[in-house]
Amino acid sequence: MSRDDVQEDLNAVIRQHSELLAAQLHSQRESLFPPDASKSMRKFTSGEAAALLGVNDSYLRKLHLDGKGPSPEITSGNRRHYSAEDIQSLRALLEKTARKPGDYLPGRRPGDHLQVIGVMNFKGGSGKTTSSAHLAQRLALKGYRVLAIDLDPQASLTTLHGVQPEFDLLDGGTLYDAIRYEDPVPIADVIRRTYIPNLDLIPGNLELMEFEHETPRALARGNAGLFFFRVKEALAQVDDRYDVVVIDCPPQLGFLTMSALSAATGVLVTIHPEMLDVMSMSQFLRMTADLMDVIADSGADMSHDWMRYLLTRYEPTDAPQNRVVAFLRTMYGDKVLNAPMLKSTAISDAGLTKQTLYEVERSAFTRSTYDRAIESLNAVNDEISHLIQQTWGRP
Repeated sequence: MSRDDVQEDLNAVIRQHSELLAAQLHSQRESLFPPDASKSMRKFTSGEAAALLGVNDSYLRKLHLDGKGPSPEITSGNRRHYSAEDIQSLRALLEKTARKPGDYLPGRRPGDHLQVIGVMNFKGGSGKTTSSAHLAQRLALKGYRVLAIDLDPQASLTTLHGVQPEFDLLDGGTLYDAIRYEDPVPIADVIRRTYIPNLDLIPGNLELMEFEHETPRALARGNAGLFFFRVKEALAQVDDRYDVVVIDCPPQLGFLTMSALSAATGVLVTIHPEMLDVMSMSQFLRMTADLMDVIADSGADMSHDWMRYLLTRYEPTDAPQNRVVAFLRTMYGDKVLNAPMLKSTAISDAGLTKQTLYEVERSAFTRSTYDRAIESLNAVNDEISHLIQQTWGRP
């Protein structure tokens, strides 16, 4: 058998396996989310709703008894459950009588600039997509207007939000359409509403790699302009629609990542606290700094409101991990977020059904396992929320 025959056989096997996997994933989605394969957000207990709003459960009950706000769903056990839309309506109601603006609607006010958070690391398995998804959802549930952008051609953030690239994005629909060099479309054309109030999505797929291939050709022809501004210029078209943009960057330092860095006002670098990952991050930081110098020399303003390191998949009982964490905190001080994202089977198990931990019912897990994981996620995401508020000049 010739080398060409072997190559043809391998190509056929890879294509066959790709099509088989795509079909199975589509079948799984339809079985998980019948009949139209679309996702919906679960209901929240009155305690969860009160925690999201920052009020007492007894106060929510009083609002319900007084006939104010949306009526919750009452279960057979006389328990109240609120939809995400109910919680948003309650926010608007409570904001009208708040002691100071922003107590219940924490988003931008006149003069506040759009927060664009780039979540990045070029090493796989650092928890980048998991961090991006939970951050975007938590901010939306807390009342921010959020746009999540999947800039990773692997499109994991996209599939987590119920969009399957192989079937749902056959005619484009990614950010590439809005930043390509020929006939770009308005960014509003590729924004999708999600099943979570306040959260919109620009999905991703392999088409994003076209930007990596086209940019060198455009530069050679001299018509790429300041290519690294393309994401920033696209976002400017919808600046007034959002408070926060969360960008799940690709795990490489290519043209997409550089353009995302130029658009970002905040940078979140995920780190798995293992020595091999830290050594890899050293190279990542060096290469990033070199690229940012090149971009700055071209006239771009590469200053950011903040940069933080997020410890992910952290196991407090792991002694070697604790040594790495101590090492990082000694070096970087308060640049490392106080709250780490704990490693949890609850997060992994939720991912098996293409959900985040905010989407699954607490009853699906051992109570202590769920509570430990959700407290960790909330601590991380609320710390980032505080950074956003500080950037806007609020205590």
